Amino acid sequence: MNIDKITQPFIEIFPGDFSGNTIQRNTPKVLFSTVEPVGFENPESIIFNEKLSKEIGLGKLDEKDFQFLAATNLPKNIKTYATAYAGHQFGNWAGQLGDGRAILAGEITNEAGEKNEIQWKGAGATPYSRHADGRAVLRSSVREYLMSEAMFHLGVPTTRALSLSLTGENVVRDMMYSGNPQEEKGAVVVRTAESFLRFGHFELISAQKEINTLIDLVDFTVENYFKNIKSEGEQKYKDFFSEVCIRTANLMVEWFRVGFVHGVMNTDNMSILGLTIDYGPYSMMDGYDLNFTPNTTDLPGRRYAFGKQGQISQWNLWQLANSLFPLVKDEKFLEETLNRYGNYFWEAHDKMLCKKFGFDELKKSDEEFFTNWQGLMQELEFDYNLFFNQLEKIDDNSNFENFFSKVSYGNLDEAKLQKLQHFIEIYQLRLKENIISRKESLDLMKKNNPKFILRNYLLFECIEELNIGKTEMLDELIKALENPYEEIFPEFSAKRPSGYDDVSGCSMLSCSS
Repeated sequence: MNIDKITQPFIEIFPGDFSGNTIQRNTPKVLFSTVEPVGFENPESIIFNEKLSKEIGLGKLDEKDFQFLAATNLPKNIKTYATAYAGHQFGNWAGQLGDGRAILAGEITNEAGEKNEIQWKGAGATPYSRHADGRAVLRSSVREYLMSEAMFHLGVPTTRALSLSLTGENVVRDMMYSGNPQEEKGAVVVRTAESFLRFGHFELISAQKEINTLIDLVDFTVENYFKNIKSEGEQKYKDFFSEVCIRTANLMVEWFRVGFVHGVMNTDNMSILGLTIDYGPYSMMDGYDLNFTPNTTDLPGRRYAFGKQGQISQWNLWQLANSLFPLVKDEKFLEETLNRYGNYFWEAHDKMLCKKFGFDELKKSDEEFFTNWQGLMQELEFDYNLFFNQLEKIDDNSNFENFFSKVSYGNLDEAKLQKLQHFIEIYQLRLKENIISRKESLDLMKKNNPKFILRNYLLFECIEELNIGKTEMLDELIKALENPYEEIFPEFSAKRPSGYDDVSGCSMLSCSS
C-alpha cells in the first residue's frame, strides 16, 4: 500500500499537544494530542477491503502492510494522533470527550484528488480514553466493519471499513454492564471517511471560547469538505450551518428508509458531513416499532428510539447552532433555519416513503395514508423490510393470510386480516393515481426496498463462528451486504427467529457493544 503518501494536514494547522503519552487527562485549548498505538505482537488479518483500498489511493496490499493495518511497526513518516471534542450525551453536557479508542494515521489522496482520513479503532489508549484501555473486542469490531460496509452498499452516507484484524490479545469487557466481565478476543478496525469531524469538535472549541480557533476550524471544514460554498464572512458560516442541516436531514431520511436505528445519537456521534458514524448499540429494525431502541442504556426513556431520530437530530443541530453563534451572531437566522429543518425533513421523509410504496409523487392525501400504515404495521407486528418485499409481489389473487403471516411477528386473526385487506384495497386505489406504469412503480420499489439487511441475529451468529475460527458465514454476509437489493441468500431474507428474541446481542445491546 502507498503508506508513504499519508499526510497530516489537520495537525499541521490546529493547536495540539505533542506529549505523545496516553495519560487520561483534560487537554484544554487543543484539538488533538499525538499518541502512538500500543502495538501488537501477534496480529492476524481477518478481512481486507482491497477494492476500497484502491479507491482511496492506498493501492494493493503487500505482506508488510499487515502490520500497518494492525497499527504495529508504523513507518517513520506517520505521526499518529487523537482528536479532542466535547458533546451532549443523552441530553446532558458532558464536557471534554475525544477519541478514546480511535487513533488517526492521517489523510490519503487518490488520483482523482479525493481525500480520505485513515483511522484505527481499538489500537490503544489516548489522553481521551477516560481511564479505559482504548482496546476493542472482536464482537464490536465485526459489527462496525460489516455494518459500515452494509450501509455503504445500501446507499446510506457512512464511514467505511478498510480492514479487520485480531490483535492476538484478550480484552476484558462487561458486555451488558451486569457485573459479569469476561475475556474476549481483541481486534482492531481500520476505518476511513472523508473526515471524522463531529459536532462535538465545534462544541468543544466554542465552549472554551477559543473563537479564533473556531473560525479556523470552520474555514478549514468549508474549504476541504463544503466546496460548493463560495460566500465569505458571516454569510459563509450561515451557508455552512444550512448545509450541515440539509446533510443531516437527508441522512436521517436514509436511516428511516432502510430501518436503521443508531442507538446513541449523542452530539459527539454526529458527523459534520452527514455520515453515519460510530457503530455501537445499533440495530436494523425487525418488527416495525417507532418506539424501538436497541440500546439498553437508552432505557426507559428511549430518547434515541427509531421514530425519534428526526427530532433528536434537530435537537443536536440546536447545540451546533449554539456553538456557531459567535461566528453567525444572527439568532433569528439560526432559529428560522432550525424551524425549517423539521419541514424539510418530513417532506423528504414522505417523498422517501412514496418511493418505497411505488408512488410517483407525493400527494396531500398521502400523509393520512402513511399514518394509517404506521398504525397497521405496529398492530400487526410486521417486519419492516419484509413487508415491502411482500408488497412488491402481491396481486389480486393473493391469499393475505398466507402472504403476510411469514412477515409478521404476531398472529393474524380475522379482525387483523380484515384491517390488512382494507389497507391493501386503499393502497391499490392509490397506485392507480400514478402516471407511471406498474413496471416503473415496481422498479422504484425495488431500488428503495432492500432484499437483505444486516440483522443483529445474523451478526450474532457470525461473531459466534468467528470466535471459533470459522469464516464461512462472514464470507456469505459480505457477499449479501454488497448486493442488498438482490436475494442472493434467501435464508438471510427472513424475519428474526423467535429463539433470538431475548438473547443479548440480538434484540438489545449496550454501549459496550
